[in-house]
Amino acid sequence: MAVLLVGGWALLSLGMPAAAQQRSLLTEDVDIVETGRIRLQVGADFFQNQRFGLSGLRGDLFRPVVLGVHFGLNSNVGFSVEGSLRDYLSIRERGTGAIPLSLAPGATSTSGASDFTLWTKIKLRKETRRAPSLGVRIGVQLPNSDQARGIGLNATNVFGMVLVGKQVARERLNLFGNLGVGILTSTVEPGAQQDVLTYGAAAIYRVTERVDVLGEVAGRYNPRTPVPGLESQAQVRLGARWRAAGFQWDLAGVAGLTRFSPRRGLTFGVTYEFKGFEPVK
Repeated sequence: MAVLLVGGWALLSLGMPAAAQQRSLLTEDVDIVETGRIRLQVGADFFQNQRFGLSGLRGDLFRPVVLGVHFGLNSNVGFSVEGSLRDYLSIRERGTGAIPLSLAPGATSTSGASDFTLWTKIKLRKETRRAPSLGVRIGVQLPNSDQARGIGLNATNVFGMVLVGKQVARERLNLFGNLGVGILTSTVEPGAQQDVLTYGAAAIYRVTERVDVLGEVAGRYNPRTPVPGLESQAQVRLGARWRAAGFQWDLAGVAGLTRFSPRRGLTFGVTYEFKGFEPVK
């Protein structure tokens, strides 16, 4: 257990954007990992035609190792660490950026660390026959990336959201959603910030005991004129997950809904859950 905790914290020096406990969705469910258990997730993302407003770059983004470690601390509190070991961008276009880049003239690719996120989730109310479950989630994104590489913001951001969920159709269909706010550090004005609205609506349908289909719409909305890098973003994801050989596997397609979202993409991953520690009584 000590090795797992040290390894998880060591990953904080690397980085990635926020993800969810329910791979391969971005929307977060209300449910908590069972007390004393650890949910380990490993995946890979490929996004085509991704724009980066701060650097002016556009290209195909590849994240070969996307990690998530989720701890069930007790029946209504969970803690998560999420991040990517390294991001790679195949450059299609070099537009006008707001910052200088440490890239060679004519470079066709770049790579760098992403920004890790620490999350605490609290389940406030269980689902009843008529009322949905309710929870909150609070996160801090750490400045692990190097913005001069063209694909990171190297900024500390804070997120807070309300979670709601309800199972219907004899508990075969799980509906859940998020609504919250992100307090984002300005990428060009020292000491300034911009507040954005974050949202997500998702559904998971159990086809069989081993197979689920899933889908969502999730993103963020910036009501102000955004500074470079803090533009509105949104995605649609459709996919499936299945349980085999003691693991849960997932695969989903991605379509962007805004100019600064990927035009299309694919995400794949595997989840393994195990008992990691004895709760303190």
